[in-house]
Amino acid sequence: MKILQKFLLVLLFGFPIGILAQISVSGTVIDQTTGLPLPGASVVIKGTSTGTTTDFDGLYQITANTGDILQFSYVGFSVLELTVDGPTLDAALSEDTQMLDEIVVIGYGTTTKKDATGAVVGVTEEELNQGFIASPQDLLIGKAAGVNITTNGGAPGSGSQIRIRGGSSLDASNDPLIIIDGVPLDSPGLDEQRNSGSRNVFDFVNPNDISSFSILKDASATAIYGSRASNGVIIITTKKGKTGELKFSLNTSASVNTLSNTIGVFSASDYREIIADRFPNRVSDLGSADTNWQEQIFETALGTDTNFSVSGGIMGIPFRASVGYTQQDGILRTEALERTTASLNITPRLFDDKLKIELNARGAYTENNFAETGAIGSALEFDPTQPVFDPTLPAGLFDYYEENGSATTNTVTNPVAQLTLRDNQAIARRFVGNAKFDYNLHFFPDITATLNLGIDKSIGDGTDFQPPTISSQLLEGGRTRNFEQDEENKLMDIYFKYDKDLDKINSRLDFTAGYSYQNFYEDRMSVDLRGDGVGGPLVIKTILESNIQSFFGRFNYAFNDKYLLTLTYRRDGSSRFGGDNRWGNFPAAAFAWNISDENFLKDSETLSNLKLRLGWGITGQQDVLQGTDTQPFLPQFSPSQNGASGQLGGFVTTLRAQPFDANIKWEETTTYNIGLDYGLFNNRISGALELYYRETEDLLSTVNVAAGSNLTNRLPTNIGSLTNKGVEFFLDAAVFKNEDFSWNLGFNFAYNENEVDRLFQTGNEPGTGIPVSGTSLIGIGGDDGAQWHIVGQPTRSYFVFEQVYDENGVPLEGVVRDLNNDGQINDLDRRAYKQAAPLVTLGLNSRFNYKEWDFSFSARANYGNYNYNGIDLNRGNYRNLNIGQDLRNVATSVLRSNFEGTRDEITFSDYYVRDASFIRMDNMTLGYTVDKLWKENTRMRIFSTLQNVFVITDYDGLDPEITNGIDNNIYPRPFTVQVGLSLDF
Repeated sequence: MKILQKFLLVLLFGFPIGILAQISVSGTVIDQTTGLPLPGASVVIKGTSTGTTTDFDGLYQITANTGDILQFSYVGFSVLELTVDGPTLDAALSEDTQMLDEIVVIGYGTTTKKDATGAVVGVTEEELNQGFIASPQDLLIGKAAGVNITTNGGAPGSGSQIRIRGGSSLDASNDPLIIIDGVPLDSPGLDEQRNSGSRNVFDFVNPNDISSFSILKDASATAIYGSRASNGVIIITTKKGKTGELKFSLNTSASVNTLSNTIGVFSASDYREIIADRFPNRVSDLGSADTNWQEQIFETALGTDTNFSVSGGIMGIPFRASVGYTQQDGILRTEALERTTASLNITPRLFDDKLKIELNARGAYTENNFAETGAIGSALEFDPTQPVFDPTLPAGLFDYYEENGSATTNTVTNPVAQLTLRDNQAIARRFVGNAKFDYNLHFFPDITATLNLGIDKSIGDGTDFQPPTISSQLLEGGRTRNFEQDEENKLMDIYFKYDKDLDKINSRLDFTAGYSYQNFYEDRMSVDLRGDGVGGPLVIKTILESNIQSFFGRFNYAFNDKYLLTLTYRRDGSSRFGGDNRWGNFPAAAFAWNISDENFLKDSETLSNLKLRLGWGITGQQDVLQGTDTQPFLPQFSPSQNGASGQLGGFVTTLRAQPFDANIKWEETTTYNIGLDYGLFNNRISGALELYYRETEDLLSTVNVAAGSNLTNRLPTNIGSLTNKGVEFFLDAAVFKNEDFSWNLGFNFAYNENEVDRLFQTGNEPGTGIPVSGTSLIGIGGDDGAQWHIVGQPTRSYFVFEQVYDENGVPLEGVVRDLNNDGQINDLDRRAYKQAAPLVTLGLNSRFNYKEWDFSFSARANYGNYNYNGIDLNRGNYRNLNIGQDLRNVATSVLRSNFEGTRDEITFSDYYVRDASFIRMDNMTLGYTVDKLWKENTRMRIFSTLQNVFVITDYDGLDPEITNGIDNNIYPRPFTVQVGLSLDF
C-alpha cells in the first residue's frame, strides 16, 4: 500500500514538475564570419532524435529542458554544442575547414587540397560506384573529369581501357601508371597481353579493400614518376586498421545477369523466303528447324561476392585482414570466373612513433574458364533452319561434315559446339606486397627517411583444348595448347624528406630526394600440339627482362599559406634504350595562389575558396612495343611462332630477325595546365576548372619500311608529334541537408581534342598518314583497316570513301565520290572522317538520404565518338548468304542498304561510320541502414543495385561503347540485378 502511495505522489507531483522544467527555446543561427542567417540549419537535442531546422531567416524554435545540450549543424560548418539555460539561445557557426585539409595522396607523399599545386583528383570510398563490381577500375567509371574508362565487353572481371586526357602516344602504351599501396605495377596494357590466365591488371585486388583513388593528371603532379607518367597516374590506397577494439565487417551479395540486347538477324521463316527467292537451287540444303542461335549461346548468369574483414589493434599494433570470394558466370555459356583474395595490413609504430612501419600483403587465386567468343559471330551467321543437336553426327551436335566423317572446311561452326566442346581454362596466382619504413630521425627531427621494398609476383598456367569435332576452321585431329608463365616485378625506393616551418618569415618548405629501382622479369613457355601429329609439338620459350633506375626530387615552398611553389625533377634510365639515349630528364614546375585568403576576398559572403594553379612539366614514355621486345635498340633473333622449320640434319625451328633501331629514344610529352579551384557558400558547392595543352614529340611507333631493310618490314622507331588540348570541369554540391534528409550531387565535364602534327622526317602535308597497327575488320588485313593516323587529324581517324546515296537516302552500292577528280576510284579518294574517341565525356552522380533510407545513381555520357560498324559491313550484305558450302544468315540491316557485297568500295565506305554518342545509366542503388543493431557500434545495411540500367543512343549496333571504335564481335554487357547485405560489428 505504501508503494502505491509513493507512486501516486510521483505521478501527481513529479510529472508536473518535469513538465514545468521544459521550456520553449528559440534563437537565430548565423554564419560567424559574415553574420548572415543560415536557413535549413539542423538543431537537435543531443542524445535524442528530437530536432528541428531553421527557417529562411535562420530562426528556430524547439521545446527542451534546462540543462539540455543543443547541437547546431550546417553543411560546410563545424558542429556547435550549446547548453540550454534560458528561452533564448543564439548560435554562430564557424566554417569547417576540414574539406580543404583533406589529405590527397601524391607521388612519394601526401598533401592537402589547399596545398595541392597540380591537377589532382581524389575519389573516396563513399563516392565510388556501387553494385556487383569484380574489377576495381569499374569503381571509378564516370567519377572523374577527363578519365574515360571503357570495359572490354561484358565478360566477368573483364579488363578496361583507361584513358586520362585522351592518351599521349600512337602505338606505345596509352595506359596510366597504376600504383597500389606504393607499388607501381607493370603497364596494364602489357600486363593484360602477357599475363596469360588473368583477365586484367587489377584482378588481384578485391574492390571491398579499396579506401580511395587519387588521380594525377597534369605533368606537375605526375613528373615525380618521370618516364612512366605521360598518361597520368592512378594511386590506389587500401583500407588500414586503427588501434582500438576489434571491428568486423561482412559484405555479401548475389547477382543475376541477363542479356540486354541482341543483333537483328533473319528468323528461320524469313530466311527460307530469302533463300527461295535468291538461291532456289539451295532450298534443298535448308533444314526444318527454327533455331535462334543467339538465344542458344547466351543465358542468365548468377554471381556471388563475399568479403569478410577484421581490423583493430593487437598489443597496440594496428592491423587489418580480409578474405574475399567472388564467383561469376558469364552470360555467354561456359564463361566463368572464380576468385579468392586475401589481404593483410600491419602498421606498427616504434621508438616513440619515430619509426612508422607499413606492411602490406595481398594475394589472389583466380580460376578462369574462357568461352570461345568467336561463337558470338557464328551465332549471327549460322543457318537458323538447322537444329542445335543431331545424334547421328560426331559429338551429337549439328555441323558440316564430309562423307568420310571429317569436318568440312571453310564453313561456319555450330556456335553451341564452339562453346561446349572447347575447353579453355587457366589459373592465375598473384601476390603483391611491400614493406615501407618511415624513420623520423631522432637527431634531426625535420628529416624523415623512407625505405620502400615491394614485389609483384604472378604465376599463370592453362590449357586450351579444341577437339577435332569443332576443327572445321582449324586442323584435322584437333589441337591442344598449354602455357606456363612466371612474372616478377621488384621495387626499391629510398628517399628523404626535409620538412620545416619558418614562422619568422611566414613560410613552410619541404624537400624530397630519392632513388628508385624497379626490375621486370618474365619467363613464359607455350606448347602447341596438333592432333594430326604433323610437325610435332611447337614449343616456344621466351624470357624478357627490363629495368628502370631513377633519381628524383621535389621542392615545395609556401609563403603565408597563400603562395605555393612546387619544383620537381626526375632522371630515368631505361634498359629499353642504349647509348646516349638511355637516360631521360623530366622536370616540372607549378605555382598556386590561394586567392580567397587575400584581404579583398577574405570576408566574401559567397566565395569561400578560390585558388589559381599554373603547371608545366615534361614526362616520358618507354613502353615501346605492346608485347615481346624489351630492347628494341639491339639486333636480336627469335624463333618462328607459326611452326616454320628448315632441314639441317633434321627439321629445326627457324629463327627470324627482330626489328631494331639503334637510335630509338624516349618519347617526351610537354604539358601546360591552368586550374581554378573554387568553393561557394561555405564550400557547399566546390570543384575545379582545368585547361590543358599537351604536346608529344619523338612518338614511339611501329612503321612500314622498304622490304629487306633491317631484315623486316615493320620497324619500332621515333616518328612525329601530336597534341592534346582540352577543358575539364567538375563540381560537388551538398544541395540540401537537415536532420532527416540530405542530397549530394556530383557532375563532371571533359572536352578533349587531339591532332597529329607530324609523322615523317619530311613530307608532312595534311592528309598523309599511316595505318593504325593491329586494327582490322573481319576479312580485312590488320594494317589495311579503316583507322589511320593522319597528319592534321585526330589519332585513329577513319580513312574512308564518301558514300553516294539515291534520292531516297539509300546508299548506292560501290558508288563513292571521286574526290581528286582523276576519273578512277582508289585509295587517293579516301578521306579522314570522324574519330573513335569521344570529344566530350560527362558524368553525373547523386545520393539521397532520408532517415534510414539511401538512394544513389551514377550516369555518364559520351559525345562525338563514332564506331565503324563491322557487323553491318561483314554480315549486312546478301553476298554472305551463299559464299561457301554452307548457307549463312545475314543481319537484318541489309534491308536498309540492299547491298549485294560485290564491290570492294563498300568495305571502306563512310556509310559504316556511325555516330555512337550515348547516355548510360551505369547503376542505381537503394539501401536501408539499421544502426545499433544489437548494441553500440553495430550496423546493418541491406541494398539492391541495378547495373547497366539503360542506354540512350542513336547507334544501331549492339552497344555504342566500344574500345577503339571497331564494332566487330563484342561480348554484350549484361543487365545486372544485385541484392546484398553489409554488417559491421
